[in-house]
Amino acid sequence: MKSFLLACCLLLPTLVHAQAPANITDKAFESIYKAEWDWRSQQAPSWDEDSDNRARKPSTTLADVGPAAQARRLAYLDGVLKRLDGIDAGKLSAANRVNFAVYRPQIEHMAAEIRYRDYEMPFNADSAFWSDLGFMARATPRDAAGYRAYAARLRDVPRHFEQQVANMRAGLARGFSVPRAVLDGRDGSIAMVAGLKDIESSNFFDPYRSMPASIPAAEQEALRAEGRAAIRDAVVPAFAKLLVFFRGEYIPNARTTLAAEAMPDGEAWYREQIRKYTTLDLSADEIHAIGLAEVAAIRAGMDTIIDGLGFQGASRETRFADFLAFLRTDPRFYAKTPQELLDRAAWISKRVDGQIGKLVGTLPRGRFTIVPVPPDIAPYWTAGRGGADTYWVNTYNLPSRPLYNLPALTLHESAPGHSLQGSLAREQGDVPDFRKEYISAYGEGWGLYSEWLGKEMGIYETPYEDFGRLTYAMWRACRLVIDTGVHHKGWTREQALAFLRDNTALSEHEVTTEVDRYISWPGQALSYKLGEITIMRLRREAEAALGPKFDVRAFHDAVLAQGSVPLPVLDSQIRAFIAEAKGR
Repeated sequence: MKSFLLACCLLLPTLVHAQAPANITDKAFESIYKAEWDWRSQQAPSWDEDSDNRARKPSTTLADVGPAAQARRLAYLDGVLKRLDGIDAGKLSAANRVNFAVYRPQIEHMAAEIRYRDYEMPFNADSAFWSDLGFMARATPRDAAGYRAYAARLRDVPRHFEQQVANMRAGLARGFSVPRAVLDGRDGSIAMVAGLKDIESSNFFDPYRSMPASIPAAEQEALRAEGRAAIRDAVVPAFAKLLVFFRGEYIPNARTTLAAEAMPDGEAWYREQIRKYTTLDLSADEIHAIGLAEVAAIRAGMDTIIDGLGFQGASRETRFADFLAFLRTDPRFYAKTPQELLDRAAWISKRVDGQIGKLVGTLPRGRFTIVPVPPDIAPYWTAGRGGADTYWVNTYNLPSRPLYNLPALTLHESAPGHSLQGSLAREQGDVPDFRKEYISAYGEGWGLYSEWLGKEMGIYETPYEDFGRLTYAMWRACRLVIDTGVHHKGWTREQALAFLRDNTALSEHEVTTEVDRYISWPGQALSYKLGEITIMRLRREAEAALGPKFDVRAFHDAVLAQGSVPLPVLDSQIRAFIAEAKGR
């Protein structure tokens, strides 16, 4: 993987902003990815009503996730890879060299997911196939046909769940499952629907609450009746059946080990997770060492802030732990109501609006809103999550949501983090659809780097908020240590909890939910810090090479210019940017 990406990157002479006229090799490559994207779109039924998907007819079924369908997908993807083998990347236009360097790993990882039968473990501590349906319910149809398609998808839930259960049984049989240690309470979101009595109180009924005025009133009522029947007769029974399986079969038979490497083909599978999420060819031992070095460096910065505050603690030996205990228990650091937390997040994001233009030259037209995390998933979700349109703030269990962490969280999830980056990616213009797919190392690396940019924008107003920034940086450094510690070095859950608790000011609830996330979702947590390290290194290289010519807005525009790319591709793009700037 690394040699392939580096070979492609060496072929990128400059930043690419427009597609050059296609040559024969370009046309051959473009025919491959266009055909594959059409095929891919059919594999994931459309329910999204946003403007990017309006050309697609909303699906009346959920995805076919059975083994036969998975085998067909793998055969198709292997065929795509074989055709890509016939493309000489050196003969592609500059734009398509970038496209090729992004596209091929994407197909390789999609094929690997099926080859390793990831579909037999279709949930983790962060997300699940049953709770993902809630996002379908939040996409309001535009017309009567859209509502009828939505109701048809609801009626398809039992079939879809039966396939998922069969897959999970197969995973259990071969020891490929989410560990038993992180499953307590995970059935809560299933039980909420399984025990539903008031159909109209369900999230699945949300699209019917405010229907377009273009649909006549009588037809609206008929569509609502159709929706109520689908929820009552299909969705609720399917969730009830899933709950019986989850409690009676899955939890009792889930594996008692924690490490990814303890599963079948575990060592190879974990290496694949590392490559997929980091886009780098690093070993678990190398990442563990990087994490320990980052933890030590960040700890020094945290101690400096404690010194500046004059905090003594019970003793010098316990001062750091005493300071963390103070932060976790002093009521001044916690919102009293969910609305207070949302209001503070909105105030921070509005202050960022006044500064962002000083650091980023090209700003998106898109805007985001701020909403609370839905209650059915909030208990096990992270503190917040950002997308191009929405910044979700978790208002569940307010004593676990310290305000001193909120500036860093908001910078990461909204602007200049995920919402800004996601909007720019959406507004890239004439680029292939596959270029709008999310690459974790790039997106999460930019999000973590955005937290650091808050220092330059003056967003951190108190030493406590600056400590919150460092505790978030420490949190991501700890991930490098904990993820590899659990999945490669045989750490226990207690070791992982203690390491995160002892090194960050995260609340106990956050410590638990985060560690369970790393245990059940191997590799993903590695992407944040490794991505940020890459962007910070490239900025230092640009500053050193350009001296007074360095323009921070131009640098950030170069980083954001083409959406998500693997880190080796970003490295090549920024070095081209440096060379071009030096030439000017």
